[in-house]
Amino acid sequence: MIKYSVIIPVYNENSVIKNCLESLDKQTVRKEMEIIVVDDGSTDKSKGKSQKVKVQFKIQNFLLLTQNHAGPGAARNFGAAKAKGEILVFVDADMEFASDFVEKLCQPILHSQGETLRGEIIGTFSKDEYLLNKDNVWARYWNINLGRPADRMVSTNYPNEAPVFRAILRDKFLSVGGFDTNVGYTDDWSISRKLEVKSVAATGAVFYHRNPDTLKEVWSQARWFGKNEFLTGSLIRKTYNLARYNPVLAIFTLPDTRFFIFKIVYNAAVFYSVLLSFFGEHKNK
Repeated sequence: MIKYSVIIPVYNENSVIKNCLESLDKQTVRKEMEIIVVDDGSTDKSKGKSQKVKVQFKIQNFLLLTQNHAGPGAARNFGAAKAKGEILVFVDADMEFASDFVEKLCQPILHSQGETLRGEIIGTFSKDEYLLNKDNVWARYWNINLGRPADRMVSTNYPNEAPVFRAILRDKFLSVGGFDTNVGYTDDWSISRKLEVKSVAATGAVFYHRNPDTLKEVWSQARWFGKNEFLTGSLIRKTYNLARYNPVLAIFTLPDTRFFIFKIVYNAAVFYSVLLSFFGEHKNK
């Protein structure tokens, strides 16, 4: 019986998808779990790599779906529509996981079913998210730039509730039509807004997330971040963020030369995305 459906949107993730799938195939609840990869119109070899890993490691309960490039929200919705599990688990291709990640992540949901005194927990997230490529200077700068610890993706004092669901009951997810697909970077916030409830922190669900580790990747990810609705949602926000992310402001990071270079690339990419939002640039990655 399939209890958990792990859904992975993939867009040009050829270099990382193998490690992601291998760590998922070692989960303690693997016999009750399916893996659904949704290739979002990749132009590299991601689709072929996913299929090759499935065959090479004889991965069971594996489904590979494809769609035209429409963004991760649409890819997750497609995967959820085909899922068999009671609980949906949303992960990214550049993540790797402790062997009990899915089990620990979903425990609060399973334990709350039928408990009426403290209310039903319909979904969870994990604060035990660590930087996978912490030895890379650009990856560390990405965290520092966002005010995070150098080796963690979530601060230790982060609240025990969040607007993003890492796991959620499938019926609840489908009841509101899944993720919004027209908001781009923050599509994973949309379920919380629709359901008017936040996810709850699951204890001990350890996983690792990769940050951009080249300046080219910093540019690409910052371009994606710059399409964020919180930066481009109104004329006032757009105007404010054009000033906030002006690359000239990178001068304030001196005398750290490498961080200065990082900030120029990061700010320029976000600035460019905000600028193009005035002209209706699509919000897909």
